Amino acid sequence: MRSIWNGAISFGLVSIPIKLVNATESHSISFRQVHTEDNGRIRYRKFCELEDREVTQSEIGKGYEDADGTIVPITDEDLSHLPIPTARTIEIVAFVPADRIDPLQMDAAYYLAASGAPAAKPYTLLREALKRSHKVAIAKYALRGRERLGMLRVVGDAIAMHGLLWPDEVRAPEGVAPDVDVTVRDKELDLADALMDTLGEVDLEDLHDEYREALEEVIAAKASGESPPETPEPAQGGKVLDLMAALEKSVLAAKESRGEAAGSEAEAEEAEVTPLPSKKSASGAKSTTGKQTAAKESSARQPPAKKTTTKTTTKTTTTKKAAEGGAAATKSTVDRPTVDRSTPGKAVVDKAVADKSVARKAPAKKAAAKKTASSRRRSA
Repeated sequence: MRSIWNGAISFGLVSIPIKLVNATESHSISFRQVHTEDNGRIRYRKFCELEDREVTQSEIGKGYEDADGTIVPITDEDLSHLPIPTARTIEIVAFVPADRIDPLQMDAAYYLAASGAPAAKPYTLLREALKRSHKVAIAKYALRGRERLGMLRVVGDAIAMHGLLWPDEVRAPEGVAPDVDVTVRDKELDLADALMDTLGEVDLEDLHDEYREALEEVIAAKASGESPPETPEPAQGGKVLDLMAALEKSVLAAKESRGEAAGSEAEAEEAEVTPLPSKKSASGAKSTTGKQTAAKESSARQPPAKKTTTKTTTKTTTTKKAAEGGAAATKSTVDRPTVDRSTPGKAVVDKAVADKSVARKAPAKKAAAKKTASSRRRSA
């Protein structure tokens, strides 16, 4: 970047050589004045009104016009001897919090670049001091023939300077605010807050000059011999008859522009809810029917009971039978010997039981017979 001014930052007894570089650039499209009949350029020539002739740039100087029309000539030599300590110096006069600066005072912005290797250390020192203090530096400097006020702050790893207007150059807002008493209701404030919330925040990088882009399209079309694109006419603003209605309409328009359904809440309130059949009930009925069928098939396929002589406990559970009013279940428990009289081996089981009973009674009879014989012997 090309520097527009060379000088130094005066920081107490420290002097920092710097170069002044423009921090902004204009992308506006400029036009030339041309003759409409043949597109010839319109030129301005400088004439001396006393001699009525054209003069060159070397013949042009500076002069101050007094109230009575008298011209007081001012030469470059006169300006070079002005007692301005900031002729080639940015003199820091104070450090203040950033919120002390009124944005109305902001003017052009510049970057301050360190000039040469010797300036690196003091430049970095000033930058880090500004970072740690969370303050900005107020300075005075001279540029383009006048002394100016500036503010130094840190931007990334660089020091930037904003030109500031002098306090007496900022006009007071007298006669700007409405001179009538206006009462604002809380409901109106609520709608204004809702509109602000709906609009939300924006990334400044997403904003662009739509007018310049449209103008570039027109120029490109004309240069290629095509007809310029038609642009939609801007909506004409009407009179504000009802502030509340205007606020409500603005909120709805902002929501629609952001892809939100403006009437989603109203549609939700008017929607009719239709109950659907319960899947759980249907599945429960199917499950009960399945269980009953399985129980019937199980009882039909159940094999005959095995022959046994031991006493066991069995539980016989009847299956659930579904009725129209509901399903009823019965359960019975019976403790009995597991001898099925319908079993084909009935005679064999009865004979085995009888033989076992006789076998148990035989030792008892023998013991009684021995006892009787011994008693007879004693009596003999």
